Amino acid sequence: MKKSSAGKERRERTLLIIRRLKREYPDVRCSLNYSNPLELLIATILSAQCTDERVNLVTADIFRKYRRCEDYYSVEQTELEKDIHSTGFYRNKAKAIQGACRIIAEKHGGRVPESMDELLALPGVARKTANVVLGNAFQQASGIVVDTHVARLSERLGLTEHTQPEKIERDLMELVPRKAWIDFSHLLVTHGRKICNARKPLCGECVVENLCPSSRAEKNDAETRGRRDTTKR
Repeated sequence: MKKSSAGKERRERTLLIIRRLKREYPDVRCSLNYSNPLELLIATILSAQCTDERVNLVTADIFRKYRRCEDYYSVEQTELEKDIHSTGFYRNKAKAIQGACRIIAEKHGGRVPESMDELLALPGVARKTANVVLGNAFQQASGIVVDTHVARLSERLGLTEHTQPEKIERDLMELVPRKAWIDFSHLLVTHGRKICNARKPLCGECVVENLCPSSRAEKNDAETRGRRDTTKR
C-alpha cells in the first residue's frame, strides 16, 4: 500500500510539474535546426557530446552541401570529417553518418525509417537519437528522450533514482502521460538551460521549486548550517 501510495504521489507531482513548465515555456520545440527527417537524423548524430548551438552552426553549411543520402556516403570520409570537425568525435560521427545514409538509401528507398527497430539498426543510432527523430520528425511518441539535462532534472525532481538513460526513460514513461512524452524532454531541456543548470541552479526563480525534493533538501541543509553557526557563537 505504501509503495502504491508513493507511486501515485509521484505521478500526481509529475503532472503538476508538466503543467507548470508548460505555462512557463508554452512554445518549446526541438532546438536542433532541420527541415526534414534526414536532416534531423544527421543533426542528432552530430549532437552527441556537442552543444546544439554548435551543431546548428555546422549544419547550416552541410545541409546546403549534402541534400540526399547519396550525397553523404559518396564523398570521401575525410571530406565529411572536415565538414563536421568542430562537433567533436568527427571520425566516428562521419563513419556513422555515411553508414546510416547508405542503409537508408539501399534498404529504405532514401527515406528515414519510421520505426524504432529500423532506426536502431542504423549506425550511430541509439534510443535517444531514435526518440528524437520519431518524436519530432514523425510525431510518434515511442519513448522519452533522455539527454544530460533530462537525466539531471529527473534525478533532482525525484522522478528517478537511476543514472543509466535506459532506466531513467523507463521510470519517466511510467510517470509521464504518453501524450506528453515528446514535449516533456523539451520542457526539461529548456528549464535545465535557463534555470536548473548543472553547477548553480536558480531555485529562487524556479516555477516547480516547491515540488522539487532537491530544493527542499538544500533549504534544510542551509537551515541546519545556520543553526550550527548560531550555536557556535
